[in-house]
Amino acid sequence: MGHGLGAGVTVEILPFVLYGLVVAAVIGVTLAASWFIGDRSRHAGARDIPFESGVVPQGDAEDMRFSIEFYLIAMFFVIFDLETIFLIGWAVAFFEVGWPGFVGAAVFIVILLVALVYEFRTGALEWGVKSRFARAPGYARQREDEVAA
Repeated sequence: MGHGLGAGVTVEILPFVLYGLVVAAVIGVTLAASWFIGDRSRHAGARDIPFESGVVPQGDAEDMRFSIEFYLIAMFFVIFDLETIFLIGWAVAFFEVGWPGFVGAAVFIVILLVALVYEFRTGALEWGVKSRFARAPGYARQREDEVAA
């Protein structure tokens, strides 16, 4: 007998087809259960009253405006928080990686320090518009035509 694409392919693909059917069934059951068991009204009675904070809501969330500094600090936190994941992995495997691992971690830390110095020099770490615009170079500097307006 030859090695064609007969029954062998069907047997090899059968687990994937079964897996896909099981996933579709689980998704369908979950969606149906949430439709029947879930709450129909989202805003009624005590649901609009603050629960733990005790602060009475004023307006909608879409009307609130936050300063860009909140987003910058969040991005910097994520960037510099990820470094700990890599450094912890290096520390766990310290004896296995030896000096090449130490040099790699040192280069990584130097790159992060250069990025931190750059952010400091451009004024990205300063809170407040007026102090950031006083710096000469950098992305946080206000353009001349904006100052005149």
